[in-house]
Amino acid sequence: MYNILVCDDDKEIVNAIAINLKKEGYEIYKAYNGDECLRILKDNSIHLVILDIMMPIKDGIQTLYEIREFTTIPVLMLSAKSEDKDKIDGLNLGADDYITKPFNPLELIARVNSNIRRYVRLGALKEENNSNTFSTGGLVIDDTCKNVTVDGNQIKLTPTEYNILKFLTQNKGKVYSIEQIYESVWEDDAYAAENIIAVHIRHIREKIEINPKDPKYLKVIWGVGYKIENIEE
Repeated sequence: MYNILVCDDDKEIVNAIAINLKKEGYEIYKAYNGDECLRILKDNSIHLVILDIMMPIKDGIQTLYEIREFTTIPVLMLSAKSEDKDKIDGLNLGADDYITKPFNPLELIARVNSNIRRYVRLGALKEENNSNTFSTGGLVIDDTCKNVTVDGNQIKLTPTEYNILKFLTQNKGKVYSIEQIYESVWEDDAYAAENIIAVHIRHIREKIEINPKDPKYLKVIWGVGYKIENIEE
């Protein structure tokens, strides 16, 4: 079920929209000015906003501007026929669509359904693109297959070595202390972890580095901890 926030100072319009969209299976939230709209958005999981342009307290253009400061959810603007400039301003500020009042309920439903589908599809694409592969330079970790390669050559690691390397590579460029590495990988308090981490780090270096004494990927930051270098190739 998707949640839609309808914001218009005309309560009859809000109720009419709510009735039509509830028939389509949507959950409806109601607001009657821009401040209420922003408050509801920040406190709830909303998937689309229907936002009137002409409102007291805070109009739809200013409200849209503030919405785009913290979320990219679809916004469908409501406007009168005489508000062409405001429609353009709204689209320039990031509105996804608009509908002119008075509107045909079937058109409203069609536009809402279309924007919801696009939003859901975009989310699915992001999930597909958010693969389980982490890399830096020639070092590549395929977490789906639990496979590590360096310049195309497969590297065999123990499960613990793998998890340490994965943690650091996921967060490449960031320095982590021994305690932080231990607590993240073992999910337990770091007690006497220095030697444990040092040994694993040495083994990882021996496996992934051409010259472990002059490492390209796994660096020690003396007195602080370790990091995987962020290498763009």
